Amino acid sequence: MSRLRELRTPVFWAEGHPGRLDRENWKIEVVGLCKKPRIFTWHDLTDMPKTNADARLTSVTRFSVRGLWGGVRVADIMNAVEMDPAVKYVRFWSYRQIYDAAVPVEIACKERTLLAYEFDGEYLEEDYGGPVRGFCPYLWGYKSAKSVVKMELADTYVSGFWEVRGYPDEAYIEAGRVRDLNSGRTRPIPDGEVVRFLDE
Repeated sequence: MSRLRELRTPVFWAEGHPGRLDRENWKIEVVGLCKKPRIFTWHDLTDMPKTNADARLTSVTRFSVRGLWGGVRVADIMNAVEMDPAVKYVRFWSYRQIYDAAVPVEIACKERTLLAYEFDGEYLEEDYGGPVRGFCPYLWGYKSAKSVVKMELADTYVSGFWEVRGYPDEAYIEAGRVRDLNSGRTRPIPDGEVVRFLDE
């Protein structure tokens, strides 16, 4: 049983669960405003320097789970394709390209925004966005697209899957109470990335 499953992390695929996916042959296409658009294979990604981020994925449905997320910094992908200075947004597309989410480039290039393929040292399973998912602890979890197959670098914003259905485009995490899956408690959070609880 995976660590995320042990923590009773909800499994939620708005566009329908993809079933089993082929990790070894996984590819992510990077296109748009860059000098060297390319396709990154699973082996390309795992050969790149790995970043571990001790951080929380916090859902707008009010749960938060902390662990050691491992993967490749989105900033390293941007450097590899030589991102154009005009880029303002990075748009992530999930498997089947039904689900998408765009993130401002300054947030996409922060230290702990990853193309993540591990949680607590285990490869991510499909239930939780494997083989490779976006991970952006700075915003609500709907910006952390699962099973990413494509990234578009753009100078204009396009509302994503949930945003066109009424969710905020900015996706800033708002103060309130969330279910801390690590402790099993409902706890208060301030605005912004969940790095501490107000009852600590």
